[in-house]
Amino acid sequence: MATISKYQTTSGTTLYRVRYRTPGRGQTDKRGFKTKRDAEAFANSVEVTKARGEYVAPSLGRVTVGELGLAWLARKEGHMKPSGYRSYENAWRVHVEPRWRAAKLADIRHTAVQAWIAELAKKLSASRVITVYSVLAGILDDAARDRLIAANPARGVKLPRRTKRPNVYLTPDQLHCLAIESGRYGSLVLLLGTVGLRWGEAAALRVRDVDFLRRRVVLHENAVAVAGRTHVGTLKTGLSRTVALPQFVLDELAATCGGKEREDLIWPAADGGYLAPPTSKSWLAGAVARCQKVDKTFPRITAHALRHTAASLAVSAGANVKGVQRMLGHASAAMTLDVYADLFDDDFTAVADKLSETVGKMWARGGDAGIQQT
Repeated sequence: MATISKYQTTSGTTLYRVRYRTPGRGQTDKRGFKTKRDAEAFANSVEVTKARGEYVAPSLGRVTVGELGLAWLARKEGHMKPSGYRSYENAWRVHVEPRWRAAKLADIRHTAVQAWIAELAKKLSASRVITVYSVLAGILDDAARDRLIAANPARGVKLPRRTKRPNVYLTPDQLHCLAIESGRYGSLVLLLGTVGLRWGEAAALRVRDVDFLRRRVVLHENAVAVAGRTHVGTLKTGLSRTVALPQFVLDELAATCGGKEREDLIWPAADGGYLAPPTSKSWLAGAVARCQKVDKTFPRITAHALRHTAASLAVSAGANVKGVQRMLGHASAAMTLDVYADLFDDDFTAVADKLSETVGKMWARGGDAGIQQT
């Protein structure tokens, strides 16, 4: 059991000290309580946390966020994609470290984290705020697991909601126009707009990855540009996948691959390396501008947004959610529905129409009696 005793400071102030044993049976104390009631409350809380197996030595809470941050980032780097790690590293360096570097774990309060998030939300997008928060919360999660603190004070904080922008879809005619205006990258535009490859997946494609007899392309590498450098690794999900190609896309790919060796990139950059994502002043922007001159409804579109067009065309051709998921390489069908819920709205009407044709006809044969009221 804990014992409580008085002591006087050099200035003559009377304070209280609590002496108690840790779970390891070591003797320790905590001093500085202004009243005996405060000391008793602390002593009682120590006994409760010991009984629950939740005791954390107060001295451990003096570790700062700054002492843990870089080690946490290093652990993340080992199992994150370069683009994801870059986002975390930037969030730590620009936002988390300046605010929380000197903060002791035991001094961090839930309300302080909530106030910080509210300030960030005034100047950053919701997605960025959530990323920044994830870094601090992740560091504190590990601190709690290592029993440096009893619980993570950042958990339960209210975060801003992401605002989902409407997906942009090209019509088949618009996709055809964009491919024509893209010149030597026309086959690339068709591939992105019909089977929904991510840019890095397409940029990493080599001639050997296309099976012209079976109309398949095998995706197993991803070339992602991060901070001016290209990182080549596995696909986003970590798994390779195979997608089927429409014949007209295969024909254009065959023309593009003509004269190339099996190991050659299908769309190399000017220096022979991996093709970087198109910018606002690159070939894709020029192709879009030319399409807009002849079609006033032609939307502004990015290379990544061509994935949306691929999903739209697949659904209109009769693909179900699982088929679209496999084509796009989403981790789950739930993710596909979350991104493309608007494309499947018409399914409800189709289901209702089908029920009218089947159950409705049977119902009509029952005459005018309808449902008997009782």
